[in-house]
Amino acid sequence: MIDISESVMQFLLAFIVVAPLIGAVAALLPAPPGLKGKSPDQAVLRHGVTVTGVILIAAIVLALGFDHGHPSKMQATTDIQWIPALNVHIHLGIDGISLPLLVLTALLTFLCALYSAFKMPAGPSPKAFVALLLVLESGTLATFAVLDLVLFFLAFEMVLIPMYFLIARWGGDQRQAAAWKFILYTLLGSVVMLLGLLLVGLKSGTFDMVALATDNGRGLTTSVQVIAVLAIGIGLAVKTPMFPLHSWLPDAHTAAPTVGSVLLAGVLLKMGTYGFVRIVLPIAPHGMHTFAPYLAAFAVAGIIYGSLACLALAKKGNKGDLKRLIAYSSVGHMGFVLLGISSMTPTGVNGALFANIAHGLITGLLFFLVGALKDRYGTADLDTLAGATGAALYGRAPRLGGLLAFAAVASLGLPGLAGFWGEMLAMFGAFEPAAGLSRPAYLTFVAIAAFGTLLTAAYLLVVVRRVCMGGKPAEEPRLADIQGYEFAAWSPLVALTVLAGLWPAVLLGLTDPAVQKLLAGGKS
Repeated sequence: MIDISESVMQFLLAFIVVAPLIGAVAALLPAPPGLKGKSPDQAVLRHGVTVTGVILIAAIVLALGFDHGHPSKMQATTDIQWIPALNVHIHLGIDGISLPLLVLTALLTFLCALYSAFKMPAGPSPKAFVALLLVLESGTLATFAVLDLVLFFLAFEMVLIPMYFLIARWGGDQRQAAAWKFILYTLLGSVVMLLGLLLVGLKSGTFDMVALATDNGRGLTTSVQVIAVLAIGIGLAVKTPMFPLHSWLPDAHTAAPTVGSVLLAGVLLKMGTYGFVRIVLPIAPHGMHTFAPYLAAFAVAGIIYGSLACLALAKKGNKGDLKRLIAYSSVGHMGFVLLGISSMTPTGVNGALFANIAHGLITGLLFFLVGALKDRYGTADLDTLAGATGAALYGRAPRLGGLLAFAAVASLGLPGLAGFWGEMLAMFGAFEPAAGLSRPAYLTFVAIAAFGTLLTAAYLLVVVRRVCMGGKPAEEPRLADIQGYEFAAWSPLVALTVLAGLWPAVLLGLTDPAVQKLLAGGKS
């Protein structure tokens, strides 16, 4: 790690949040002569790669300069008064919980910009596409960096509009309906969440998340905490998405362009679970304690429901869409994250945070791969992909088939890959839940979740068998295998999936001290 002064760290974090917005404005301006390349479209796509690349470098430098000896301490903090009448501050900072999500966001956005520069989704002007991608990045990064409840809400909402337009303008079939469903669900959830955030701020006298976490609910009555957790939790649960508030997700994923699906699964869903850990757990612990068993029940229902929906889609003759199947798999995977959080234990919350990162890497890779398959076949329909004798992807495009199989076994939680640790730790946490929570109930939840892991393995292996295996039919020519730009966009996700699986201490060493402090009421 490198030694960087606090003022430089402050600048880096502010730069990471603000620079994408400046880049978005620049993307809409005419390209200077000499930078246009072969066409203005090419110039603006290259601009997107450059800006997201600079943000990623800044995020990596920030991670290298982070004091890994004290990951529970807020670092790179900026605190400027913004609205004195409401005591709202522009308060930024990172700790071991937010840093991995910040780097993941910067990485996935860069890989999406790189992929789009070579494979721009069909639709209107690339200028608007790049600008929306950068606004989306800025909102997501701000969500993980801000430490004020009002600012958190604004950043949380900021991502909705660019994602709506990415689906509605660059999506596939049924894109308008999917985009409307996405925006209506998430906006309705957000209105309820805003009421909860305002209740906390007005009753406690501050919107500062660090001060509220340190107070650990002592300034809020139990009834206020219960109402606040219910209101804030509904908004976060819609974004997560928690069963049964998930129904916008499969439509949004199916209609979204490839990079839209990658960012939706890899980054946007994490904002909901991050809110549970950063806001609900430390600020309203009594309210969370009241609702934890219900959250766990909905979480395991989502695990089973998502897996059964995937099995139904994978079945021969059901005309299942592979993108839709992976979207439903996200409902199941995020169920494990919510189960870990609901245990209210350091083990469970660490598992949830690890599963968040693993899901971002693996499901991001899966959506990239399905997008590539759709480009080659013209469809993501499983029956068409499987064909009469099996799609024989191993025979027609062996590297693509091998990578799809790798992503599938990573997603089902094979030991040694990133998907394993988060789900296992989440179940370990639920096995011994926090004091006062019903252990028999949680043992039941763990048993149901464990059954869900078997269903997950079943549907993913069915997908691999149907899409990848079988001899190459003579009448069907070979497909284009992995291209250079695809290799560049996907290989970091493969490498990190293996690294996190083999060396989980890198991530857990960051999150664990911060989680311990958060659950102890701000005391290290």
